[in-house]
Amino acid sequence: MDFKEELKKYQKQINQELEKYIKKQECPEQILNQAMEYSLNGGGKRIRPILTIATYQIFKQDIKTCFPYAIAIEMVHNFSLIHDDLPGIDNDDFRHGKPTNHKKFNEATAILAGDGLLNEAYGVISKDLKNSNPEELQKKIKILEEFSEAINRMIAGEYVDTKMEKQKITKEQLTYIHQNKTAAIFKISIRMGAILAECDDKQLEKLTNYADKIGLAFQIRDDILAEEGNEEILGKPVGKDKELGKCTYVSQYGLQEAKKILNETIKEAIQQTEEFGEKAEFLRQLAIYIQNRNK
Repeated sequence: MDFKEELKKYQKQINQELEKYIKKQECPEQILNQAMEYSLNGGGKRIRPILTIATYQIFKQDIKTCFPYAIAIEMVHNFSLIHDDLPGIDNDDFRHGKPTNHKKFNEATAILAGDGLLNEAYGVISKDLKNSNPEELQKKIKILEEFSEAINRMIAGEYVDTKMEKQKITKEQLTYIHQNKTAAIFKISIRMGAILAECDDKQLEKLTNYADKIGLAFQIRDDILAEEGNEEILGKPVGKDKELGKCTYVSQYGLQEAKKILNETIKEAIQQTEEFGEKAEFLRQLAIYIQNRNK
């Protein structure tokens, strides 16, 4: 399998699907719609929606079933990025090498653009529920419940992260922040694909464990890049976490130990996919991609 080609294929599918939800009409709130589009098309890697589709494809091939849920999770992710960048949270000026939403537009528009994307995500899922037959409805209601809880966990993790700035925290508190702020959305991305594909409980547990591991690994890699990444490649300044007094895996464990934990976490993630054989090769390669990414 050519991982880079597979990744591009998934990204193209998601970008094409996202186009259906871009509001182009002239209206009084046209600038707000443009702000939402600006972030949705801001150069993201689409990892979370890709996880939903790739997990589904371990068991079934009709990926159209996944599209509403993949689109919804990408909208939620971009909502979180817009709000993370705001002056009251991380106060970032750039993302993916472009001005952040509140710098491109203004703070009020950015807040409302984030709100709009979050609400639109629920709207996308709601429409799919409306068009589902009774047999599908129960599993999709379960997904919606987990989807809502995952967003609650992400927001809670972001709050604790912000609250604990410039404070000395325990390793357990640091893990709590990362598991909620970042890994919760990875977990629901995986679980949505698995539940839609009707995998069994044991398979769901393995995939959930994989999601927990790569979600944590993604944030650890973020912490490492915030310490030693290339600003031109990252598209944002390096050293901001230290400036804000955020506790990261690097500040807690040191750079070399953080890298060791990252490598161990990726190894554990890959082990969770072994029983799925070649059908999970993309997930294994994606874990390695997360381990080595430079932006």
